[in-house]
Amino acid sequence: MYSYPKIARERAENMARAAKSEPERGLAFQGAPGANSYLAALEYDPKGLPLPCFSFSDAIDAVKRGDADRAMIPIENSQHGRVADIHFLLPESGLHIIDEFFIPIHHCLMSKSDGPFSSVLSHPQALGQCRHYLKEHGITPVSYADTAGAAAAVAMSDDANIAAIAPAIAADMYGLKMIAENIEDADHNMTRFVVLARDAVVPPADKPVMTSLLFEVKNIPAALYKAMGGFATNGVNSTKLESYIRGDNFSAAEFYLDIIGMPGDPAVDRALDELRFHSKWVRILGSYKQSRERH
Repeated sequence: MYSYPKIARERAENMARAAKSEPERGLAFQGAPGANSYLAALEYDPKGLPLPCFSFSDAIDAVKRGDADRAMIPIENSQHGRVADIHFLLPESGLHIIDEFFIPIHHCLMSKSDGPFSSVLSHPQALGQCRHYLKEHGITPVSYADTAGAAAAVAMSDDANIAAIAPAIAADMYGLKMIAENIEDADHNMTRFVVLARDAVVPPADKPVMTSLLFEVKNIPAALYKAMGGFATNGVNSTKLESYIRGDNFSAAEFYLDIIGMPGDPAVDRALDELRFHSKWVRILGSYKQSRERH
């Protein structure tokens, strides 16, 4: 929290006090007040108490300590791909994915002056989602920890040539002029969040269910083909498969996988048995109801 610009830190401290006074309503998120994750937390649980955290790991630690009941972490964006490295953060945390949530993302250009602007501060994801706009206007992107924090930093700066990219609410919060709205490069810009908690949940039986998991294939020819074969032969739909490398070991890839269904379903159990047979290890991150149906 204490790495925020002063104007944002004051708001964050007030929110943190409220959330920690009723941790059962606390919903930790990464970013300063006014960030997209803040908006997602408000929309996901209007009765919750958002708890600002400077980093994704801070948000996870807040749940582990009991300062908040849940955390909301953005995991992927429809335009710019992976957001948080949940593959690294979640396995060691002991937390479980209990829900997912989607929100449309709209970016705005804001500043203390009317421009022109030589540079713009924002989170790398936001900069990437607005890269065509920035190139067209000749504005140099500068990475910042989060969108709302960037807006607060611009509000405290004396440089009239810098701007921030952030949600519209951040301009109101930090007293900035709205220069341009909806500058994202695609109108279908959508971010998927996952909700984390200390205890796993049993999803409702009458709703479509997702399961997220990690695994590492054995270092043999066709290892991934063999590991995933059970999902095809048992009719289990895989909606996301993403590889990543941990540390400096490039000999075998680890994978993040989303499937439709959950352990206890006979077809899923058979597929998971085959996955385990062809993998070094398999770790279930959580089963939860679908927020948006996959086709």
